Amino acid sequence: MDIVLKKKHPVIRYKYYILFGTAVLILIAYLLFSASGPSKLRYDTENLQIVEAQQGKFMEYVDLEGFAQPKMTIKLNISEAGLVDRIVAEDGSMLNKGDTILVLKNPDLQKTIEDESDELEKKRVAHQEKVLQMERKSSELRRTILKTIYDLERLSKQYNLDQEEFQMGIKSKAQLDVASDEYNFQQKNTTMLLEELKQDSLMNAIQISLMESDLNREEKRFLRSKERLDNLIVRAPITGQLGYLSAIPGERISVGNNIGEQKVINDLKLSTKVSEYYIDRITIGLPATVVYQTKKFGLKITKINPEVKERTFDVDLVFTGEAPDNIRIGKTYRIQIELGQPEDALIIDKGNFYQTTGGQWVFKLDKSGKKAIRTNIVVGRQNPSQYEILEGLETGDKVIISGYNNFGDVQELILD
Repeated sequence: MDIVLKKKHPVIRYKYYILFGTAVLILIAYLLFSASGPSKLRYDTENLQIVEAQQGKFMEYVDLEGFAQPKMTIKLNISEAGLVDRIVAEDGSMLNKGDTILVLKNPDLQKTIEDESDELEKKRVAHQEKVLQMERKSSELRRTILKTIYDLERLSKQYNLDQEEFQMGIKSKAQLDVASDEYNFQQKNTTMLLEELKQDSLMNAIQISLMESDLNREEKRFLRSKERLDNLIVRAPITGQLGYLSAIPGERISVGNNIGEQKVINDLKLSTKVSEYYIDRITIGLPATVVYQTKKFGLKITKINPEVKERTFDVDLVFTGEAPDNIRIGKTYRIQIELGQPEDALIIDKGNFYQTTGGQWVFKLDKSGKKAIRTNIVVGRQNPSQYEILEGLETGDKVIISGYNNFGDVQELILD
């Protein structure tokens, strides 16, 4: 007798297929859910630099490296050509103003000076002889005038006597006329001689003045030549250090050649290069500081060269008060140029995250400190050690400021 078999329910018949399909659907749903949610990455906290956003004083400044230089450097130029006879000072020597640096010799100049000295002496002798001749001539003229005046007085007395004798009838009218003519002639002659003496004295004074001027010119010319001889001795123009000296014994040096330089080292300045980004904000008188051996020294900007080379421009600063004791030419110092007054702001320390985010976002830790979430921020001003945060963070928020290169595009970090 045949037994009738009951058909199995489709669910029971295909239960394994159904279970497998359900598992596949659940896996796909999980993957889709995971893809649509924020990506996460586990990271070791010990490898991260975490700081806290704080409310504090923000100072905008530029941190630079400067080196010490003398405030003034004077070039040593030759004012008289010659051969190097003797070198007195060496490179690096400390010299007082007027100290001898080197000595030149110039035989041609020496001969020229000797010739001019001889010529000047000849002119002096000729001048004296000429003066003596003029004095002799004037003396003879005065002697002639003296005799003429004497003769005139004698004739005057004789003429008066002739007039009395004419009135007495002793002398005739003809004799009186002869005496009168002689007396009148002697008067005119005396007047002319006196005028000649006056003109002669005036001419002598003018001629002597011209000769003395000519002699003075010769003397000045000779003195200038002697000064040229003195220029063969090269002396220190200031008190300071001889930076370098480029000369060797026997070398011929021409006029205007630069043979070295001297530096004022008792008053130094700091020179630095500033990025062209700050060219509109750096001004003369702007304060700055330098910290050396834990002590802070004040500076101010005294000179700005606005010419931009290789995206930087040059700035000179001087100490406003005390300077470091052991400051030396060429020594480098860290300089902070202040660009404004300290202001209250929300700040975080600088970090390498900025290179990846450009300051547009940061990983901020949640309250548990176990998770960091990508958070948009707005960075304002910055200095070499801090960022000013305008939006996105609050006081007490903790953020990761170390580099983000290993994080990829994750949105959350799970911190271990």
